[in-house]
Amino acid sequence: MAADDIGQLADALSRTHVGDGELSYKGRGLKLDNAESVAGLVSEITQYQGLRALRLEGNTIGVEAAQAIAKALEDKDQLQKCHWSDMFTGRLRSEIPTALWSLGSAIMSAGARLSELDLSDNAFGPDGVKGIEQLLMSPSCHSLKVLRLNNCGMGIGGGKILAEALTECHRCSSALVTPLRLRVFVAGRNRLENEGATALAQAFKLMGSLEEVHVPQNGINHPGIRALASAMQHNPHLRVLNLNDNTFTKRGALAMAQALRHLKNIQVINFGDCLVRTEGAVALSAVLREGLPVLKELNLSYGEITEPAALLVAQAVLNKPQMEKVDLNGNCLGEEGCHALREAMEDMDRADMLASLSDDEGEPDDDDDNETDEDEEKEHLDEEEEHSKENGVNCNGNSPSSKLQSPTEIASYLCSPSSEKELDLEDKSTSLEHQVDADDPERAADILLQISASYKEEAESGEALLEAVDAVLKTMLSASLLQSHCFLSTLLVHMGLLKGEGKVKRVPVVSAQLSCLTHAVQQPYFQQHHALLLHTVLSRNGKALKSCSNALEGLQAALKRRCSVDN
Repeated sequence: MAADDIGQLADALSRTHVGDGELSYKGRGLKLDNAESVAGLVSEITQYQGLRALRLEGNTIGVEAAQAIAKALEDKDQLQKCHWSDMFTGRLRSEIPTALWSLGSAIMSAGARLSELDLSDNAFGPDGVKGIEQLLMSPSCHSLKVLRLNNCGMGIGGGKILAEALTECHRCSSALVTPLRLRVFVAGRNRLENEGATALAQAFKLMGSLEEVHVPQNGINHPGIRALASAMQHNPHLRVLNLNDNTFTKRGALAMAQALRHLKNIQVINFGDCLVRTEGAVALSAVLREGLPVLKELNLSYGEITEPAALLVAQAVLNKPQMEKVDLNGNCLGEEGCHALREAMEDMDRADMLASLSDDEGEPDDDDDNETDEDEEKEHLDEEEEHSKENGVNCNGNSPSSKLQSPTEIASYLCSPSSEKELDLEDKSTSLEHQVDADDPERAADILLQISASYKEEAESGEALLEAVDAVLKTMLSASLLQSHCFLSTLLVHMGLLKGEGKVKRVPVVSAQLSCLTHAVQQPYFQQHHALLLHTVLSRNGKALKSCSNALEGLQAALKRRCSVDN
């Protein structure tokens, strides 16, 4: 066969794939302005019996050309897949909605039932979403399984329109007992921000059928992340979750950790460049330790995660039989931290699982510990006030119904239980259990540190204080693994042993507090995984407690014994 003949055959095959019902003009770089320019394409569509997939990506199509193509599609009732990404390069933004509307109308007229629609890399903005709104709400999309709208510049407005269309599609299809069951949703680089993400989250929650969600680079902060986290809990078959390059911070990370507890089928998690930070990573390590049995890939790169939290994540993924890759590059481990992380993976014969650490940012400066953006801090304070109102507690933490006392008052009474200081704590251990709550780790950590700071073994109040420490810790550590790890990380942040987020009120650590923790480690409520968390942090940051060296040695010895109990 001559070379020219081979070239012609290859060209024909690139356009028409016999047997799979696909007609492809993919990547031909054609400038199709009018009906005359698409005459050949229209002829092929018209003659193609049983057309199921049409690939037009990588060309540029004007309004008249789109209308001519649409006319040819009006009787293609078997059409299922429309691969129409990157097909409006160089076109006026005002042209695109009209072109999309024409193509969508033809699909509806034909009575086709789409399974896949790809309009990625078409910078059509909110108006472009309006161009496909009617199609998305129509019976032609009741069967939709894959929707790709990556890099379309939808913005908040487009995100809301899209969410409404999907919601309406689900409502109408459910009425026909054939509910929309979208499996793959892709909408990266669309500037959805919090409002757009929150609107889409409501649609995701309704569908409950998603298996892959990709929404990277959308300017989503913690309110939008929390909305998405809530929606993901209602999609139990989720396998891939890609939120790369959005902004979690602690609140978003904790919400996403809670959501992951419900996702037993997830295989790929991409939270890279999301500011998961140290406390968020500790929370995720708890979820990794107790669940996610089929996880294969975890990306927590560029998240301002410090060494102890990275080690906890590594420890948690080592027991995942299908785990292939964990990416912790670009965090704040420092040279020693990178070495410790590599060593930990090598010790478990899983060094090949760890991605490169070449872009590590180094250990954070102490001066950065309390730095925070003013807007972020204001949001944090506003949220704390809202949380207090929801729980019947005012900004000072007091509630007439629950008679919550300040940590200082509790510690003062326990040390000197005079009638003047009576705080309804006669049955100290029982009452203290009502003074702390697993959903409020900040208050519990504050109470524990203030109580334990007053401990003296020889003092009359010593036994009562240990009972109080037991009461607080039993309540907090008997909660879920996630809640208990969040409490311990909060405690360690207040002790200056973990890097926290925002303005953290640190408590000067004294030997008495470490002595109380040494007592607690030996109690039944203090599980091995709790001991491992404390041991990991203290082994890396124990130098911060050099003024309490004797008490620290006792605590580390107790932790080491507890960690090895079940080994």
